[in-house]
Amino acid sequence: MPYDDAAPETGKPSEIVVFWTLRDSQCSQCKSDLPSGRFLILEARQPLCLACADLDHLVYLPRGDAALTRRARKHSSLSAVVVRFSRSRKRYERQGILVQEGALARAEQECLSDEGLRASRREREEQRRRDYDEKLVELMAGKIRDLFPGCPRSEAHRIAEHTAVRGSGRVGRSAAGRSLDEDALRLAVIASVRHAHTNYDELLMEGMDRASAREEVWEKIEQLLKDWEKR
Repeated sequence: MPYDDAAPETGKPSEIVVFWTLRDSQCSQCKSDLPSGRFLILEARQPLCLACADLDHLVYLPRGDAALTRRARKHSSLSAVVVRFSRSRKRYERQGILVQEGALARAEQECLSDEGLRASRREREEQRRRDYDEKLVELMAGKIRDLFPGCPRSEAHRIAEHTAVRGSGRVGRSAAGRSLDEDALRLAVIASVRHAHTNYDELLMEGMDRASAREEVWEKIEQLLKDWEKR
């Protein structure tokens, strides 16, 4: 067969499938050359260029914007899905769609009109995350003060802020940290004390290995934690 592989399963029997060619071919009807990278369809297992298939008036919309794709297809009385064979995955994968130009223009206008709404939604989500993070910091700081009553309030808040930074991978963002697990918060306090109240960082800069540096400063950390545990 003068094409790459058998037609893919699209899941929709009525769906027109357009192939993004991987090698040179030729239209079986008009005999025009179809270089690699062109679109064609298969009719009776023979390649047809889009002109002979009466699809050349459609425009290509790459995948990536789900809302735009959905609206363009809704407004287009004729559409086709574009697929390309992935040699690495050994399967056809959707690349986009072909739709009527007017349908695409209408869809783009609708998406533009929604831009303010989507921006407002993103702003609300961002505010919700900020509110959650602020509440988490307050709860963590309070729990740290429960564990270490002698820890200054400002210090407890600073430790909580540091360990709870979103996306940091620190213990405060772990499941245990977010559930205010005592062991997790104790580790956060120890890490903070190590950096803020000992010469641990200077030892690392001098070339001492991490394990030795931690051992070197542990006595000072332990003493400060004991002081903080006192009311």
